[in-house]
Amino acid sequence: MTIPTYQEVMLPVLRLAATGEQRVAEAAEHIANQLGLSTEEREELLPSGNQRVLHNRIHWAKFYMGKAGLIASPKRGRFVTTEAGKALLHTNPAQLGVQELKAYQSFNDFYDKPKPVEGETSIPAPADAAPPSIETATPEEQIEAAYQAMQSALRAELLERIVQNTPAFFEHLIVDLLIAMGYGGSQRSAATNLGRSGDGGVDGVINEDKLGLDRVYVQAKRYADTTIGRPDVQAFVGSLVGHGATKGVFVTTSSFSAQARDYVRHLNQRVILIDGDRLTDLMIEYGVGVRINRQIAFKRVDEDFFAEE
Repeated sequence: MTIPTYQEVMLPVLRLAATGEQRVAEAAEHIANQLGLSTEEREELLPSGNQRVLHNRIHWAKFYMGKAGLIASPKRGRFVTTEAGKALLHTNPAQLGVQELKAYQSFNDFYDKPKPVEGETSIPAPADAAPPSIETATPEEQIEAAYQAMQSALRAELLERIVQNTPAFFEHLIVDLLIAMGYGGSQRSAATNLGRSGDGGVDGVINEDKLGLDRVYVQAKRYADTTIGRPDVQAFVGSLVGHGATKGVFVTTSSFSAQARDYVRHLNQRVILIDGDRLTDLMIEYGVGVRINRQIAFKRVDEDFFAEE
């Protein structure tokens, strides 16, 4: 018996998680027993040596099913089948893979997200398009597709962890990110000025530079699914006007409506909207809440070295 692919473990994982909350290690043990995997197969590691192959494939299986709304994570390190997942199991599917997940709009929204346009001033969500096939893709294209898939999974996990944590944690995250980006002057001054609203979010003011020559008002909402509309943004702009401020940043873990985004484009004040995708992009870019797991350097022939004298 060979180790099943991540698509081959989707259905067994979904069935197991329908019996109650699971951990990846528990699911791996159960599936290994079910398939009769040998000790060597159970212990086989990725080339990096950082993780067991079976554990890695179960992780990706539950990640993709989560994007389809079939799997949920009620708490850190645990996952369970949703009502949508149970409804699918009731149809007694013969198989479950990427093609079957495409029947769910939420999965398609994730899987077919377009690549950013080169030179675009705003920073859209990175590409999550399907990786090109082995037959048609160059090695560079396969590497890029794998990198984008890893980035997408990282962004999704960051948002999940943020929403699961406390409002105080979110306040500290915003402080750490702003400091990493060069705002706030110092950790102490940033922490002093942020997190005063008491409404479970962040609502305060922070220095734009270390000297405090200008100030930026910050508001943040830690929502899982709620879209921030124009009224919320308009209320924030009203507070800027009341304080005589000209700059503001509105951060949310969810998203902003088209009306909200259009509204800020026509203001005298400079207001930046940071949604969940942009927030996690910034966290990754500035190293907040993430760390380097592995670095791979690709080398090519040095043409200058072999050039004729």
